[in-house]
Amino acid sequence: MQFGKDTALRLVIVDDSVEAAEAIVSGLRNSGIAVRPSRPESEDDLRALIAQQPPDLVLAARSAHTVPLEKVMQVVDATGKDLPVLVLINQLDDSRLLQAMQLGARGVVLREHMDHVQSTVRAEWSDLEARRALRRLEAQVRETERRCDALIDSSRDPIAYIHEGMHIRANPAYLEIFGFELFEDIEGMSLLDLIAPQHVSNFKQLLKQLSKGEPPPPRYDTQARALDGSLFPAVMEFTAASYEGENCLQVVLRRQELDPELAREVEELRQRDQVTGLLNRATFLRALEDTVADAAQNASHHALLLVEPDHYTRLMQDIGLDAADELISGFAARLRSTLGPDDVAARFSEHQFAVLSRNSDHVGTTALAEKLRSAFSDEVLEIGNRSLTATVSIGGVQIGEKIASVTAVLAKASQGVQSTIGVGGNRVELFDPGAVDRAEEARIEAWVARIRDALDGDRFLMNFQPLISLHGAPGEMYEAYLRMQGDEPGELVQPLTFLQIAEEHGLLWEIDRWVVGKAIQVIGDRQRSGKRTTMLVKITQASLQDDSLLRHIEEKLAKHGTDGSLLVLQLPEAKVFTNLRAAQEFQTGVAKFGIRVGLEQFGAGLNSFQLLSHFDAALLKIDRGFMQDLPTSPDHQQRIREIADKAHELGKQTIAEFVQDAGSMTILFSAGIDYAQGHFLAAASPDMDYEFE
Repeated sequence: MQFGKDTALRLVIVDDSVEAAEAIVSGLRNSGIAVRPSRPESEDDLRALIAQQPPDLVLAARSAHTVPLEKVMQVVDATGKDLPVLVLINQLDDSRLLQAMQLGARGVVLREHMDHVQSTVRAEWSDLEARRALRRLEAQVRETERRCDALIDSSRDPIAYIHEGMHIRANPAYLEIFGFELFEDIEGMSLLDLIAPQHVSNFKQLLKQLSKGEPPPPRYDTQARALDGSLFPAVMEFTAASYEGENCLQVVLRRQELDPELAREVEELRQRDQVTGLLNRATFLRALEDTVADAAQNASHHALLLVEPDHYTRLMQDIGLDAADELISGFAARLRSTLGPDDVAARFSEHQFAVLSRNSDHVGTTALAEKLRSAFSDEVLEIGNRSLTATVSIGGVQIGEKIASVTAVLAKASQGVQSTIGVGGNRVELFDPGAVDRAEEARIEAWVARIRDALDGDRFLMNFQPLISLHGAPGEMYEAYLRMQGDEPGELVQPLTFLQIAEEHGLLWEIDRWVVGKAIQVIGDRQRSGKRTTMLVKITQASLQDDSLLRHIEEKLAKHGTDGSLLVLQLPEAKVFTNLRAAQEFQTGVAKFGIRVGLEQFGAGLNSFQLLSHFDAALLKIDRGFMQDLPTSPDHQQRIREIADKAHELGKQTIAEFVQDAGSMTILFSAGIDYAQGHFLAAASPDMDYEFE
């Protein structure tokens, strides 16, 4: 499953120490898992937490006294829910492991080894999601079977189910086309009895092939024989199915009134894209489904490639909209001329093509992808009377048992295309579950080079989003957001795309320096034009490790004559908690220049306000998770009010981000939140032109 900010792990931690529990939460977040933690202080609290909003996972300390492990297991068992429990221990021995298993825990985790905690939590969460997905699918299958049963009976298409060559189900249309009145008249009858005698031998061979698991043909032309002995041309379509738990074949039979040759031509046209002559998307997807199923059942290896022209918008501007079909047709012709006879190509979307290469290993797929890339980059493309230089970005997937899912295959291939476009195009990115490390290393190297180029070539820029006072406070306030310039004019790369890679390669501190320096320059420029603008800027924990950012701030403030009180630096609550001493020293250092420090993602921790007794934050930006479905979530509304009330008691200003609707604004105003921001109010943009008055 996917782990990230869009999927939050609802985690209950049973531990006597708040600090120890918070350390685990921070460790999980640092590994890329978004966590919504809770910590019960009694057995009743635990029971209430599970009843209100069922968590995904329980981490219970073996040594806890607030809620002993035995009580935890009793409460969880009593709910009857699929709620995994992992036991936190300091040292592993046979007795502790056996005891945890006897109590019903899913496993144990070593508290002092965060990598073990992270990997075990990920594995257990993934297993839980798989079980949930299976239950959902089973319910959907049952519902689908009920609906299909009704649809088959009412369908005008003659449909039958065949098991070992015998009829086990047929709808009224099927009975009618052969002249039967009741299903009992045909039940148990061999399908061969309804085939014209001269076609029985070939049809018998087809049934043998299907019984061995070979894929059925898209259509099968034959002559059928009715109850009265009359013959009529028919076309059959076969699909593997299940009826009342038995594996069988679904047969859709249609009377073929057209000339067979003409019918084949019509069917061929139906499967083709009219501009390029390649397969259309629907036909290609059916072929992909069959290929993925073959990989799952027979451990075979195939490949999917998605091919997309680079800088398509610019190409269209060069040749004009009236020549769009010629451009696509030219790309398709080049693609077709490069592929082998067994490769299947399709027009997958407006300007994206798909290639299916069966029985292709990683070496063969890589060679094919590079051959396609070179076919475009090394030769001029003729479009009518024009000659164009064009390159393509290619994302590929090696299909095998480990990724035998159409959805996963398409997602990985699409991700590969977007990634190659993001680093300039004219590249191939191939995802191979058997060679993930190699592919990932190449992708990361490209991104690291691009980040370094952005730093050296000043290819970063800022967007600004206004913060609106809900109670009429004077002055203007913006938050600065980092963006990276893309290869095309106006193209922007979002920070989530590259910040994780920058962190892993020690580049965050350099990005922080650029962001803060740019903010100081903008504030200073606006001061000189007569505008006092408060600006919020995000920095990372990397800047807490030494005083290089402090020295950089001092130099930039002096250079631009900027009032430091107009700058607010933001740190995530979880990062401050795990780097408290360094954060305190950093706050003391910037306070000399009048700069304030705020906390973002506030309220997501186990005891956020306890942190304020050690860290004097000027602003508290509430975690955006509380803004999701705010008008319809009483729990989130209550939490917002609690944070606002406690913050005001401490003299702290509060900010709610990600405001999405008028109902949320009303709730925030009544709760006493000081500032709001979000696309509902104003989107982030390069210009600072919001009318605050």
